[in-house]
Parts: sequence; C-alpha cells; structure tokens
Amino acid sequence: MKHETGQKTASDLTDNHEPVYQALLTAIVEHQLPPGSRLPEEALADVFGISRTGIRKVLQRLAAVQMIRLTPGRGAQVAAPDAQEARDIFHTRSLIECANLPAVSAHCQPPHLAALEQLLDKERQAHQQHDGSAAIRLSAAFHIQLQAISGNQVLTELVTRLTQRSSLVIAVWGAPWQQGCRCDHHDRLVEYLRTRQLTQLTDAMRQHFDHILTSLRFERGGDVLPNFSLLFAHKGAPQK
Repeated sequence: MKHETGQKTASDLTDNHEPVYQALLTAIVEHQLPPGSRLPEEALADVFGISRTGIRKVLQRLAAVQMIRLTPGRGAQVAAPDAQEARDIFHTRSLIECANLPAVSAHCQPPHLAALEQLLDKERQAHQQHDGSAAIRLSAAFHIQLQAISGNQVLTELVTRLTQRSSLVIAVWGAPWQQGCRCDHHDRLVEYLRTRQLTQLTDAMRQHFDHILTSLRFERGGDVLPNFSLLFAHKGAPQK
C-alpha cells in the first residue's frame, strides 16, 4: 500500500507495530516531533499501549532509516542533521532527481499531470490555511509522485527516504515560516513537464533545490521532551 509520504514493504505489512511506526514517522516528518526531541521507551509504550520491547523495535526501524538516533546512555532522539549533512542531503536530491527527469518526461502521460495538479491544489490550500503539517506532507508527496512517473521503483523509494530526511533538515535549519517547498516552484515544474521542455525542467529543478539551500538558517534548536499523550491521543492503541 502506498502513502503520500512513502511506501510500505512486504515486511512492514506483517509488522504488528506498523501503526506505531507510521505514527512516529509522520510526527517526525511533519515537525510535530522536532529534531532533538527525546523519545523515552517507557513514555511511548504507555501512550501506544504496547510493550517496551515493541517500542524498542519501532525505534530501531526509525534509526535504520536515519530519522532518529540511538545513543548509549541517552536513549532515542529525533535526528538533528548538522549543517554539512543538510547540504549533502539536498545536493544528493538535486543530483538524483535532476538526472531522472529525462525518464520522467519520457513516461509522462495526461493522467500523471492530472495527479500532480491535484497535489498542487491541495498544497496551495494547505499554505493558504497555514496548515504547516499538510504543506510539508504534500510538498514531499509532489516530489515522490513526480519521480515515480519514471517507473523506477528503486529510485522512487530512495527519493522517499531523502524527502523524509529533508523534512528534518528544514525543521532544524529552516526559517520559522518555512513549510515545505514553494508552490510556485512546483507549478513551474509541472508546466515544463507538460510542454516537455526538458532543459528548462532540469534547470528549474536544480534552481528549486538551490533556493531551498540558500533559505536555510544554520541555527540549532534545543533538546525537548514533547507531550506524547497529547500528540498521539487520537491514535488507537494497538494490541500488545
């Protein structure tokens, strides 16, 4: 099953704690759990109604995709990319996503463009309503869906992971008003894709990532402990 922020694997589907993993991942990606947030096993186990062993497995999965860090003596914290890692993530995305645009253009059909337009409409609404969480989610979804047009599933999965890590970068280094990408940049990308102007499309994508990098402010946030009971109150506790 596919999601706006990623894709499940076969192993994910058999994991009884998948809802907990997805809830934590979404909270991190959408900046509800800021970088540096501590993630105590006992508090999370109580909130989600599962064992500490189950929570430990979820945290290990999040660490494997570099969304959190597990440190001996300190436990789990939401990852906080440093300045160099932040630059590397966006440079890598620029290299990969620009290089894949010829395949995207070659495979693009009217239904693909219609799907991207629907995402753009939702993204505009999120920005107009100052819904930061939705804007972040939809911005990531736009890039993932755009690259998925190429039919390269491996690359799409890689872009999915990189967009998740990009969200952490923006949470740490982005300006307070920065929520996802700029809609007008995405509009331009769709228009160049529609008219199959590959050179302009590639240049616009590269400039898009350059703009994100230049907008980052390299100042670090602090170590926080969120209110998990309030944050995940709407989540049904899975069975142990």
